[in-house]
Parts: sequence; C-alpha cells; structure tokens
Amino acid sequence: MNNFTFYNPVRVVFGKGAIGQLGELVPSEGKVMLLYGGGSIKKNGVYTQVTEALTDREVVEFGGIESNPKLETCMKAVALAAQEGAEFLLAVGGGSVLDATKFIAAACSYAGDDPWEIVVTRGAVIRSAMPLGTVLTLPATGSEMNCISVISRESTDEKLAFKNPAVFPKFSVLDPEVTYSLPTKQLRNGVVDAFCHVMEQYITYDLVTPLQGRQSEAIASTLVEWAGRILSGQKDYDARANLMWCAAQALNGLTACGVVEDWATHMIGHELTAFFGLAHAESLAVVMPGVWEFEKGNKKAKLAQLAECVWGVGEGSVDEKAEAGIEKTVAFFESVEMPTRLSDYGIGREGVKKVVERFAERGTVLGENQDIDAERVGEILRLCI
Repeated sequence: MNNFTFYNPVRVVFGKGAIGQLGELVPSEGKVMLLYGGGSIKKNGVYTQVTEALTDREVVEFGGIESNPKLETCMKAVALAAQEGAEFLLAVGGGSVLDATKFIAAACSYAGDDPWEIVVTRGAVIRSAMPLGTVLTLPATGSEMNCISVISRESTDEKLAFKNPAVFPKFSVLDPEVTYSLPTKQLRNGVVDAFCHVMEQYITYDLVTPLQGRQSEAIASTLVEWAGRILSGQKDYDARANLMWCAAQALNGLTACGVVEDWATHMIGHELTAFFGLAHAESLAVVMPGVWEFEKGNKKAKLAQLAECVWGVGEGSVDEKAEAGIEKTVAFFESVEMPTRLSDYGIGREGVKKVVERFAERGTVLGENQDIDAERVGEILRLCI
C-alpha cells in the first residue's frame, strides 16, 4: 500500500427534506450567491425549497450554467459576485453546476491576470477560495464530496480538470427525492459515471489493498444490482438513495487511499467532449473498454478480479477472466442503453486524428504506468470506433 493522506471535510446532509436544513448550514451573515443551470430547479420544486430555506438571507442569483461548464460563463458569475459583494456561493444542480461553482470560488479570490491559469496549473495557483456549499440534484460526478472541478474553454475547445482543497464544499445536501424528475438518460449517465470513477481507481495493479478493493467492488456491485430499479421510471426512493450515495462514495477519495490510479479514460474522454460534445459518461463508456483492451497485459489481474468479484465469473484462466471482465462491463453499459462505440456518435478516424494531435501538442503521457502517449491514444481510440 502506498503512503497517503486522506482529508475530506465535507459535511453531508442526506435524506428526505434535507434542503430544509439550509438555513442552519448557510452562514447567517453576508450575501449568498445562488448558482444553477438551465432552470429545471424552478420546474421541479427545488428552487422553491432552497429559497424558502433562505428567506432571511440576502440572495443574488446566477443561472444558465451549462453542461460541461464554460470558462466564459463562469467569468460572468465572477463579475456578478464582485459587483454584488457575495460572500458565500451555493451551487444547486448537478456536477456541472458544482464544478463551475468551485472554479468561480477560486477565481473570486485569484490575484493573477488570467483565471484560466487555475485550470492550466491543475489548481496549483489557488491560495484561497470563497466558501461554497452544494445542493445536489443529479448524482453522477461525485463533485459534491471532493475538491475536483472540470472546466471547458469554448474559445480553444479545451476541457481540463483542477484540484485543490480550498474548493471543498463546506457542506453538501443530498435529498434523493429531488431526482424523481430526472430523465432516464441523465440517470443512466449517473450510473455509468459513478461506475467508471470507481474503475479508474481499481483496474490498475495490486498494491495489497484488499479493503480498498472491496470498497470499490461494493460500489460497483451496488450500481449493477440497482441499475434496473434506478432506471425503471418509478419514484423509487431506495434506488435513488443508493445511486446518490454510490456516486458520492465513488470519488470522495476513500477508495483511492494507498492505491495506484489510472484516469487515462477520463483524460481522453475530456477531449471527446471538448471536440464533439459527448456527455461525460458517454465518453467514458466509449473509451474505457478500449483502454482496458489496449492495456490488458498490464491490467489483467485486476480485470480478472473484476470478473470474479463483480460479474461472478468463476471459471477460466486469468487471461480468460480478464477478457470476460471487459466484455461484461461493455454488456452492462449496453444494458442501460449507453452506446459504447465512437461510431455511435458519428466519430471516425478523422475525429481520432484531432484528439491525437491535441495530445501530441501537449506532450501528454497517461495511465498508471505513464505509457500512453499520443500515438497510443490513437491506437486506443481506433479500437473504440
């Protein structure tokens, strides 16, 4: 097991009616900026719950944060926060709204000339950030319980992640009932997103971390077991609660303690989103099987473990089980109607070439073994066509 430091200060308030506790969670002094997306929270009742809980606060609103939040939109929020003298940010939405709010929190306190440096330096230039809290409406990214954010820049077709403890939410409110109005596609994305987050920390190589392995297997197995009920279209509280908690657990740092992580799938997937507009989970479902197939020689022990412990494969050699681990994962994605090929999105060799050129320009090297360069990204993506 590798050395590690685990730190997660997020207060999680979970359950029915939890939004009503915002009055106790949000600071009583100072103006609050409420940030949200396209306005769905005004249709499903969440906005009303939030504003009623904050009736004695001075609130300024910023709406219109898009999926895959853009730098350009975030900077408008930064300007409004400065103009209005906001002192606390409250993100109400899914991972995109939460990620945007983390960037806005950092940019509001940034003393440099170009806030994009926050992202380019992976958060290294952050010294402080405006405090923030979250009300989660779409379980998927785990942003409610970590200090990670992913921001896109429209002018350059870039999508990059940053991380810094200063942008941990002070609290996150998780009420599974707010997911009842979500379309099946968004729930599907949430299931796949959480599953892939776990796999990025699990399908690498063994460092004698049986507890972390079993924690990852528990999250993955729960998602698989409950996927049918989550996507049934029913207002099934238990199903939505399990999705919400699995998604938070998948990327709150616990399963990453002491293990080696991959994240090649995410880095490649970000470029597919930046260039072609795929949803985050859609890009992961396409790329992850290709990464596993390409790296099967290095990952086969953990792929075999996945086959045994999540998919119930009891017979066969390590190589056979490793292949079964890939095949059954693809079958799971397809069972929840998630496409798994680039061609499903009309992306072919020319699209692959664009992504490869981007990685070549940056000199990027990916994977737990740092053995995936731009040329190998191309080989992986050609497996995904």
